[in-house]
Amino acid sequence: MKSLFITLVIVFSCNLSFSQSGTDTLHYKKVYYFAGTGIGIPMGKTKNVLSPKLFSGSMGLDITLKNPRYYLYPALYLMSFNYDQLIDDADYNRTIENGRSNFYMLSLAGGTRKQYDQLNTYAYLGPTIGLVNEPRANDVGNKVVMESKYSMAFGTKLGVGADYKFKGFFLGAEVGYLYNVNKIQGNPVHVLTLMVGLKSDITRLGEKVVDILSSSN
Repeated sequence: MKSLFITLVIVFSCNLSFSQSGTDTLHYKKVYYFAGTGIGIPMGKTKNVLSPKLFSGSMGLDITLKNPRYYLYPALYLMSFNYDQLIDDADYNRTIENGRSNFYMLSLAGGTRKQYDQLNTYAYLGPTIGLVNEPRANDVGNKVVMESKYSMAFGTKLGVGADYKFKGFFLGAEVGYLYNVNKIQGNPVHVLTLMVGLKSDITRLGEKVVDILSSSN
């Protein structure tokens, strides 16, 4: 787990260094929408509580800064896991085994990229905030009533990836690491994320929205 984190940091640093040179001709004054699907893989002690479950998803914006080698990457990650409850909850009279837990994490990252003709490599890093859903159960008469317990989670997300430009869209893949400060069932949260997806140019749509808002004022 530590070796994965160190590897991603090294790749991020290398990408940052390489991005200092060269010209990006694909992202200048552009806004892209990215939608991906994949899987979240718990690591370390997180595996005591969570295990992988298909499918997880992500959606976000790639907003180019004045220097097109740098960008903002706000993204929403929706991850599902199999879940085993380890600690009794005083508000419930049953414990859960092989349930389902969901993470809804908003990442507010910044990143850097390097263009190689139609191929781009990139790396990003930023804080996260979101909700974690844990299942709970109560015996009520002759029924078992299922409920969802939500809690806030804070952490960080970093990742590296690559995408290739085809006519009208990009096809991309990335590997990332999510760390939550808040523990789950007394265990730390470390998750490896693997995503593949498409990236589309929505610059004109954004410009139209700005024009409409400007005209309304």
